[in-house]
Amino acid sequence: MSSFQCFTTITTTTKTLSTSNRRSKTCPKQTQRFKISCNVAPDDNEKLLIVPETPKLILPKTSLDTVNVDRRNLLLGLGGLYSTVNLTSLPAAFAEPITAPDISTCVDSNNGFEAENAVRTNACCPPALSKSVKPFVFPNDRAIRIRPAAHRATPEYIAKYKTAIQKMRDLPDDDPHSFIQQAKIHCAYCNGGYSQIASGFPEKELQIHNSWLFFPFHRWYLYFYERILGKLIDDPTFALPYWNWDNPSGMNIPAFFEDDGKKNPAFDACRNVNHLAPAIVDINYGGEDTGTPCIQQIGSNLSLMYKQMVCNAGDPLSFFGGTYKAGDDAKANNDSSVGSVEAGCHTAVHRWVGDPRAPNSEDMGNFYSAGYDPVFYVHHANVDRMWKVWKDLGIRGHTEPKDPDWLNASYVFYDENQELVRVYNKDCVRLDKLKYDYQFAPLPWLQSRAVPRFRKSKIAARSIGKVKLVQETKFPLKLDKIAKVLAKRPAVNRSKEDKEKANELLLIKGIRFSSQKFVKFDVFVNDQDDVSASSPEESEFAGSFSQLPHNHGDDMLMTSAERFGLTELLEDVDAEDDESILVTLVPKIGCEDLTIGEIKVELVPIE
Repeated sequence: MSSFQCFTTITTTTKTLSTSNRRSKTCPKQTQRFKISCNVAPDDNEKLLIVPETPKLILPKTSLDTVNVDRRNLLLGLGGLYSTVNLTSLPAAFAEPITAPDISTCVDSNNGFEAENAVRTNACCPPALSKSVKPFVFPNDRAIRIRPAAHRATPEYIAKYKTAIQKMRDLPDDDPHSFIQQAKIHCAYCNGGYSQIASGFPEKELQIHNSWLFFPFHRWYLYFYERILGKLIDDPTFALPYWNWDNPSGMNIPAFFEDDGKKNPAFDACRNVNHLAPAIVDINYGGEDTGTPCIQQIGSNLSLMYKQMVCNAGDPLSFFGGTYKAGDDAKANNDSSVGSVEAGCHTAVHRWVGDPRAPNSEDMGNFYSAGYDPVFYVHHANVDRMWKVWKDLGIRGHTEPKDPDWLNASYVFYDENQELVRVYNKDCVRLDKLKYDYQFAPLPWLQSRAVPRFRKSKIAARSIGKVKLVQETKFPLKLDKIAKVLAKRPAVNRSKEDKEKANELLLIKGIRFSSQKFVKFDVFVNDQDDVSASSPEESEFAGSFSQLPHNHGDDMLMTSAERFGLTELLEDVDAEDDESILVTLVPKIGCEDLTIGEIKVELVPIE
């Protein structure tokens, strides 16, 4: 077994994170790092942007009142006609929501990381306390927990937060509330710990990334984590901070997560030492530092946030991710697609924080280990805030999925009282019912719509004969080098009324890649030959597809897809009358074996 440690070349002082983990290594304290200086105006000098109040969400009564029936038990009761063995052959009409099983079915896994040299343990299952699973009950708290922006947190709040984290670290490792057990939750749900056995598909893995389960699962995860911390310090009003990386004032790792020379429970040695404050986060991070001046980096980040929250998030599936139902294969689900935020800022920040010197880029750089860094939870608090902000924008189409298979998908957690509870997606759409909210922060990215490099370039028309049409392209298309195709549009010169009825989307489907690698490629529309000179601030940059390593220790190829908005992009570059678009795919990292199954442009109705 390797003796790898998260280390710096300038210190040999070590700090043990865990003494009980089978594969846990020690991570030395980081005392120095490369710094980037960048002065950012304080919040009180920023122009506040007022966001409309969240409209009341009314869900279909039939969906909310539906009682989940154990499909397996129901069918087994029909005279023994079906068995667990042949349930996989049932027609789609019998499909039901993803149902996380009881924790007793959890198995340890080596999936998604190099287990032999791993910094963290591969034993990710929660402790079994011989408790039955209870239904979730909404809290009756009098006060609303307000999650503060981390960079605005007061010294008193920071002290309270650190005390709570320390108390969590002090718990025995086998306590379901312990720091280690909370970290393992993420590993179990995304690295093969659970199957779909509760739905009658024991051979099918349960995966909470790369689909519409991403946002609701993590919302529930943080909900219980927050309430556990509050109980540990006997403060029912305690709320997690959120890392406000979508705001210039919050674009570096909050200072109270650093090694302060004392015993800081919020510190984690397994971080990229070049990315500690005051380095500015790169929301388009592809594994290498670009040396972009910090002011330009801030502008790039703001433009990317606009693309991911507005341009590429015009409908529920584009924002939340594609459908994922009982019986679907987590590796090869043909309808699977990743949401704009998950594939964008979420993944970039994970990888930007993780330690590139570690075998698996622990901690934040790999799903199995991410929960061991306290930064994970404040990062995901802002990801969760993006869901609220996206809906609060009041744009038509910005609503949760109404499909019963999304509403009734469920997970099992230990609550703050160490009771096992089952929670449903439908019960987490209203923050007021969960008794928490977010401290207001301005949204400068709303004013950061991209600008084009070229207008009326007619590059698609000029590429005919030089670039293959989609229908002439041999798929699957290997992306081991820059690839270009011409894709025909379903309509041209759409009116304002047409655009209010449907979004024009570029669909990149059947993306097959190694789940053992960090993969990323960029997508450009109607850009010139020198795409390397383009930047995220420009309209021609449609966005990126990226995935952290996770899952499937056999290194089988995983399938996904992504959707990119074209309506505003084509307006910006004055190409609304073009019959086709030029699509350029630029591999960045981990794409040696990545292939594309289909590229097309569609009009997607806005509901």
